[in-house]
Amino acid sequence: MSKKRSGGGLSTTQQAAKFLGVSVLAGAVMAGIALPAAGALGLAAKGSVESFDELPTNLKTPPLSQRTTILDSEGGTIATVYSRDRTVVELKDISPYMQKAIVAIEDSRFYQHGAVDLKGVLRALNKNAQSGGVSQGASTLTQQLVKNVAVEEAGDDPTKVAEATQQTIGRKIRELKYAIQLEEELGKKKILENYLNITFFGQQAYGVEAASQRYFSKHAKDLSLQQAALLAGIVQSPSRYDPVNDEAEATKRRNTVLQRMAEVGDVSQAEADKAKEAPLGLKVSKPKNGCITAVKGAGFFCDYVREVFLTDPVFGKTKEARAKVWNQGGLTIRTTMDPQAQESTQKSIKEHVYQKDDVATAATIVQPGTGKILAMGQSRPYGINTKKNETTLDLSVDLDMGGGAGYQPGSTFKPIVAAAAIEGGTPATQMFSSPYKMDYPSPVQLCDGKVWNEKGVSLTNENDSEAGPYSMKEATAKSVNTYYVQLISDIGVCPVTEMAAKMGVERADGGKLQQRPSIALGTQEVSPLTMANAYATFASRGMYCTPVAIESITQRVGDKSKSLQVPKSTCSRAMSETTADTVNTLLKGVVEDGTGTQAGLTGRANAGKTGTTDERYAAWFVGYTPNMAGAVWVGDPAHKRKMQNITIGGVWHSKVFGGEVPGPIWRDMMSGALEGKDAPNFNLVNIPDPPKKEKGDGNGNNDGDNGDDGGNNNGGNDTGGDDGGNTTFPTPTFSIPENFIQGQDGGNNGNGNGGRG
Repeated sequence: MSKKRSGGGLSTTQQAAKFLGVSVLAGAVMAGIALPAAGALGLAAKGSVESFDELPTNLKTPPLSQRTTILDSEGGTIATVYSRDRTVVELKDISPYMQKAIVAIEDSRFYQHGAVDLKGVLRALNKNAQSGGVSQGASTLTQQLVKNVAVEEAGDDPTKVAEATQQTIGRKIRELKYAIQLEEELGKKKILENYLNITFFGQQAYGVEAASQRYFSKHAKDLSLQQAALLAGIVQSPSRYDPVNDEAEATKRRNTVLQRMAEVGDVSQAEADKAKEAPLGLKVSKPKNGCITAVKGAGFFCDYVREVFLTDPVFGKTKEARAKVWNQGGLTIRTTMDPQAQESTQKSIKEHVYQKDDVATAATIVQPGTGKILAMGQSRPYGINTKKNETTLDLSVDLDMGGGAGYQPGSTFKPIVAAAAIEGGTPATQMFSSPYKMDYPSPVQLCDGKVWNEKGVSLTNENDSEAGPYSMKEATAKSVNTYYVQLISDIGVCPVTEMAAKMGVERADGGKLQQRPSIALGTQEVSPLTMANAYATFASRGMYCTPVAIESITQRVGDKSKSLQVPKSTCSRAMSETTADTVNTLLKGVVEDGTGTQAGLTGRANAGKTGTTDERYAAWFVGYTPNMAGAVWVGDPAHKRKMQNITIGGVWHSKVFGGEVPGPIWRDMMSGALEGKDAPNFNLVNIPDPPKKEKGDGNGNNDGDNGDDGGNNNGGNDTGGDDGGNTTFPTPTFSIPENFIQGQDGGNNGNGNGGRG
């Protein structure tokens, strides 16, 4: 291997390489000037670079990456996100001082030379000959623009960025060819405009407008002489001359630019000297990028919008193609988020569950009949400081959209079982013995002709006062476990999983719903968005619509704008109108006389269902009006903290119930979201009460209607939500063998066995 001699000179091999490199560069430059579009050149370094004429004649110039603005449904800004903080401006909107300063320090002969500055080349050749390499490239502003375009095109790919910036003869020759092309096609003013818009100025600021806002909180057109000189000086080394972190070094560099402006006659020496004495005068605006800046607690909704963009094929065939469009930015995304609903959701969450609490809550509202997501919020704010209970995990959505593995919905799944039964011909007056305690009926029909056949597996209702017979109406209001186990055993599991699929219900982890009778008690983990949208199917009289978050997207490319195609909600009939109307009638009874009375709304038709899992790992209320559907979950995202002997929102609870904690959150968020909006009614059906008959076990005085009043009502299985001090909340007593259900083990990191309300 050749080495430098001890005296610092170059070996014979190195001198030859140096001469070859310089000759190639000079030859390419001269040939490019003389023959910009034709002629064959014999380059000495044929093995390492292309022939000059073989280079593409058209420079691929990608649109500059810019900010993306995410708007709510009324046009208000939710957040601004960007891969590179840039706002493209025209040359007329850039201070003349800035234009002169950048030319003076980077390419003072810009207006005199062509694409290549011969004097600069000779100076570079001499410098390179002394250094033994390509230490100085004599780059004009046009050549620098070419390099920046290559860096922009490389995006966040480190390999491509390295290729775009490597100091090689080959890159320099390509740079020269493209520079000649740009000079011919664009002209000096447009080249200067493009250069000032693409250049990096440090502190996450790309382009002079973003830099002006970052360092001085003003538009680029308003920059003073000394401010323009400071920004122009940063370009050579944004980290070294960063005025935020090294004011002294930045000041020296600014003064160098001012002196150079005086030397080339852009300003007088007196003006330059006066500007040198001025302080930097920084008025720094912190970078505001990403969903963490979202207003009204909409950071998670903002993140969901990003996930939709990066995963939906409508925005590109591949993940890489979609990411490129997103990072390029320049998008204005109008979303479905209703600002009134979002504000009400976050306000209710804040009042009922504190950020510091051991458990969290997540809530989502959707619009029946359209699938539009109107609100999405949670008690733990968007952020990375886990000590402050911040998180970037969206507790409202599925795993593949930035959420977790979901939570067992408990008895909020029972209306899906009811819908499947009614759709299959079971009357809403169906009676079952519904004893306090029973074994699971066996065998139970599954899909594909298979059966579930487990004997000796028992379960109970919430307390021994719940002993049938019960009708579907009363069993739903009281959330009677044994009734719904008998119901799913009667109709089979397959109609239930098929109905769930029609209503968009799937496991949050992406797996399929398991074919087991225990599904009736809500043992399969799902997300709040899934449950809210499923219940919206009831509200829209049986029409299921896939959830959507984006209304429209406009993309700015250069000085033009175009509309992008966006995902549309797909609606399909999940059940007949009669079935939906019947379920609505059943669930109306839950908020009027059942476990969800604390969730009930005043002055408008509403319905819903409570859910509390075994061991109190999760509590739910999912409800709706004809024009809005919402789900509220409360629990520990880590599935470790049982909600027993716990303080939530400053209120102590011996045990948490679905109607007692999630219910009031739902009530308050929906009340605010619906304020001032129409109050349509449900299309209810008549479900006759069965003849009154004394029950077997317990108090013996529970009638066969919607439950006795006052102190005689002992709550029932899903008791969270019964009103007043007359309601008691007995401890759940039934358990299911470990291998009986698919849900996680409550004592480890699961939500327990489900089935409570």
